[in-house]
Amino acid sequence: MFDTIRNNSKILMGLLVLLIIPSFVLFGVDGYNNMGDRGAVVAKVGDLEITQQEWDAMHQQEVDRIRASAPNLDAKLLGSEEARYASLERMVNDRLIAVAAEKQLLVTSDQRLANYLQQDPSIASLRGPDGKLDMDRYRQLAASQGMTPEMFEARVRRDLSNQQVLSTLQASAVASQRQTYTALQAYLQRREIQVQRFEPAAFAAKVQVTDADLEKFYQAQSERFRSPESADVEYLVLDAAALAKNIQLPEQDVKTYYEQNLQRLSGQEQRRARHILINAAKDAPAADREKARAKAEALLADVRKDPKSFAELARKNSDDPGSAANGGDLDFFAKGAMVKSFEDATFALKKGDISAVVESEFGFHIIQLTDIKAPAAPSFESMRPQLEADLREQQAKRQFAELAETFSNSVYEQADTFKPVADKLKLSILQAQGLSRIPTAAKTGVMANPKVLEALFAEESISKRRNTAAIELGNNTLVSARIVNYRAAAVRPFGDVKEAVRTQYILEQSQALAKAEGEARLSAWKAQPAQAQVGNALVVSRDQTQGQPQALVDAALRADPSAMPALVGVDLGAQGYALVRVNKLVSREESNAQQQAQSREQFARLLGNAEAGAYLAHLRSQFKVEILVNKPKAKTAS
Repeated sequence: MFDTIRNNSKILMGLLVLLIIPSFVLFGVDGYNNMGDRGAVVAKVGDLEITQQEWDAMHQQEVDRIRASAPNLDAKLLGSEEARYASLERMVNDRLIAVAAEKQLLVTSDQRLANYLQQDPSIASLRGPDGKLDMDRYRQLAASQGMTPEMFEARVRRDLSNQQVLSTLQASAVASQRQTYTALQAYLQRREIQVQRFEPAAFAAKVQVTDADLEKFYQAQSERFRSPESADVEYLVLDAAALAKNIQLPEQDVKTYYEQNLQRLSGQEQRRARHILINAAKDAPAADREKARAKAEALLADVRKDPKSFAELARKNSDDPGSAANGGDLDFFAKGAMVKSFEDATFALKKGDISAVVESEFGFHIIQLTDIKAPAAPSFESMRPQLEADLREQQAKRQFAELAETFSNSVYEQADTFKPVADKLKLSILQAQGLSRIPTAAKTGVMANPKVLEALFAEESISKRRNTAAIELGNNTLVSARIVNYRAAAVRPFGDVKEAVRTQYILEQSQALAKAEGEARLSAWKAQPAQAQVGNALVVSRDQTQGQPQALVDAALRADPSAMPALVGVDLGAQGYALVRVNKLVSREESNAQQQAQSREQFARLLGNAEAGAYLAHLRSQFKVEILVNKPKAKTAS
């Protein structure tokens, strides 16, 4: 099946799709905030359904992820209908791949899971000086994502299994230099253009406005002037972090904790050694390994006769290129830095001792221990901040566990007020204004959490104004909230929004006038090309737009190269209208050997992704995928 997909894959189309998709996630096209029922089904993958609520939560996760990596990105882009649809498509693909993995019986072994977790940087950072995993911090890492360690590992196992659906296909793509050159020549083609822009602002003064026009526009576009559903709320938060701030620690408790943990705080003993390595691969013939061992035994006899000659013998005989020149010196290292057989032998020696021949996967070693560095014990005062933080965290977790049941029961049993439980647990009643069902970039903290908003905007919470049940957010945090003032979504009266209506009306009419003027000039200049008044020439391509709108560049690149010079009109929406004269093709600069190799590698990766996309399309048909909301309409160029 993969061969069939590859043989029918259109290289250029695959490249176009793969280069356009990343920007689509952020900039896309137009559609979906009007799905009123959060329980509505928005997509299906076979018998599995995706609800509006799940979609909202997934999109918020995407927004949080993108904002973390690009904090200066315009928040409006992330909240756009286009970005929301892209999140839904990704969610559908994820569900589809999971179904395919299950049907194809793709599983992840315990060993593969363990290897992946050992190599994961976020988990490696949780290892202590002794190389052991700090289980408390591991549980905290999982809890920060709303999971137990078992749930976290199950998710990783599932992700690894799902990756197998496409990974083999993606890795199998190979691109020749000719394929790469042909595709990139077509896609990254350069053209010389001249542009005449018609900006809406230049036509705003020509727009005639009457109250009747504004009333008519308001009636036709009333949904634009709808105030969103919102609520003012009060809420309580019980979290271990806040409890920790109020914990007072007796001095003796801190000192006792220091004494009990001194060995852990001191770090590991380090040892310095020299070695002589005689290479012998573990899969080498037995005769070759015996020959290497014999050579090592002979060198061992020499160094034991004259231990001071160890460094010189290492320079002349060691097969370790990293240490031979330094007389075999490996500097200081702690446990976990060397292969086990080498480590065990080294840490069994006394200073100045020389080991017997030690076999490892690299061959045969002779080791001389040259120094021992005992771990330096940190002073109590230098460790005080860390000790106090650790103790507060431990005690706060215990307090949280003791108070969590009281908190949960109280907000449920006295559901019309927070005052009794706030007084009992010494918590502050917090407030938030203008919350909506869907998290926005402007809101942060617990009141931006989809789980909290889902409970808060449930029908019973709105109609009865009762406390929500205690909501567990992970990382030892419980929240309950209640609506104190609710405002349903409604079209605002004309009188309240008249100025906003005027602004929108003038903007649309200005855009229409700019487009009409541009289209009139286009017709006239096509009839008499010599009369065309366009700007200075510039060279554009898909990867070098010269600051021009993407729609303009795309239109210029679509112009028929056999009919140049050609005049093209482009509707830029809110940016007005543009006339583009496409003069000629401009050759690309020749790339050197290194650039060609990089291009071939990148194109092979893109081709693999394109084939994966084709396979996904096949899976969508096989498993009867349906997206039940309309895709936003693309802004087109004329």
